[in-house]
Amino acid sequence: MNAWLIAPVILPAITAALILMFMRHRLTLSRVSAIAVCLALVGFGAALLGHAATGQVESYALGNWIAPFGIVLVLDRLSALMILLTSVLALIVLIYAIVTGLDRRGWHFHPLFQFQLLGLNGAFLTGDLFNLFVFFEVLLIASYGLMLHGQGAARLKAGVQYVIINLVGSTLFLVAIGILYGVTGTLNMADMAGRIAEAPAGDQALIKTGGLLLISVFALKAALVPMHFWLPRTYAMTSAAMAALFGIMTKVGTYSIIRTTTLMFGSDAQASAWAPAEWMLPASLVTIILGYVGVMGAKGLRDLVAFAVLGSMGTLLAAVAVFQPDAMGAAIYYVIHSTLAGAALFLIADLIASRRGDHGDALSPGPRFADVEKLSALFFLGAIAMVGLPPLSGFIGKLLILDGVRDAMGGYVIWAVILITSVLGLLGFARAGSGIFWKSAAVDGFSNARAQPGGTLAIAVAASFIAFLALSVVLAGPLVDYANATATQLFAPQAYIEAVLPFGVSPEEAAR
Repeated sequence: MNAWLIAPVILPAITAALILMFMRHRLTLSRVSAIAVCLALVGFGAALLGHAATGQVESYALGNWIAPFGIVLVLDRLSALMILLTSVLALIVLIYAIVTGLDRRGWHFHPLFQFQLLGLNGAFLTGDLFNLFVFFEVLLIASYGLMLHGQGAARLKAGVQYVIINLVGSTLFLVAIGILYGVTGTLNMADMAGRIAEAPAGDQALIKTGGLLLISVFALKAALVPMHFWLPRTYAMTSAAMAALFGIMTKVGTYSIIRTTTLMFGSDAQASAWAPAEWMLPASLVTIILGYVGVMGAKGLRDLVAFAVLGSMGTLLAAVAVFQPDAMGAAIYYVIHSTLAGAALFLIADLIASRRGDHGDALSPGPRFADVEKLSALFFLGAIAMVGLPPLSGFIGKLLILDGVRDAMGGYVIWAVILITSVLGLLGFARAGSGIFWKSAAVDGFSNARAQPGGTLAIAVAASFIAFLALSVVLAGPLVDYANATATQLFAPQAYIEAVLPFGVSPEEAAR
């Protein structure tokens, strides 16, 4: 099985190159190839998840170079889940981009999309800090092009901000890697975990500095306060399909925080143990508040969804910041929910805006528009999912988080913030729905929109996300069990370390 670990990385890499060289001006062929790859990735993701569910950790050494000298890919429960989630999200978003004609607005859409998948899957599978940086750069460079796809002055302005922020983050990432490598002499995360645990007291301050800097970079990717300001503008200004796909990018930041903290800066890390816990929880709570206050004050539907995504990221990171198995299991379930709910709302917002003519996504009454009944139902379901009301998965996710943080220090504060902001979110979405659907019913006339991109098929694609949210309720028992088993595996990293460094081989022994 371990030889198949490279499939989610190599398949989009080869496809991107082939489309770029031979199919760039053949739209139909590019579409067929891209969809075929995404379908294959879903299949590989499901197979890898089934294998990881056994609890076995697998590693694959590229070029047969033994770790920590060579590049290694590692599959455990968490990485397998993220690969499958990314593949499902990518497939639905790609179909939406095709049926709405988004991919027609530039010749490089499909190669960039594949490079984005290469970066995402590589980041989830790599066992090496430097290659994590490399995959970060691949997905970020692809995201720059995808964000600007379709052009527009507002999009360009938001894109420049997005690029500058991420360039700063990449620079700090390299600095953090340099510090940790200088102290430990390795970049392999499993190997670094052992060296941090055995490092002399004189090196602990430098290790903690490097670790905090590293986690801060990941917090920027995850849009944690005070590094959150790029997300609402970026997500609101790009195309809806790309905003839906970018929802998994913030989860890359969250994944990296979870991976590096539990593996490298866990209970054995001496002075660096659980260092992010000192500031992540307060920052997460402020992120929740700012997100849902933004929902209350949003003037447009895309802004409202972008701020809701920010609030959901705060909720997710608050559970992660507790760094306890119960809370982490709840966070892992919430990763699935928040990714799908955010994607659904971005597509629904786009469908509504495209049918309202001059009113677009403004949260104000306008004339009746096409497919209003279907879209109002989808908006209602997406809203209750994002806010966390029954019967969809948001309710289960928030309930699990509240239960998981109950015994944590400051747990009552987390409860208060999540419950109060959920009410704010409900009021914000109710205000938006009232303005767009209920009050619009009293306005005479019909929308002057000239086209409804994608028609009924586009609505069905957006509805598929709602179907997955409903499915995650039906399968809540197995999903929660898997999430809890994943958390348990994360907090017992010895299996991961042994899979990467078999037989406990040290670099000195391997060299001999």
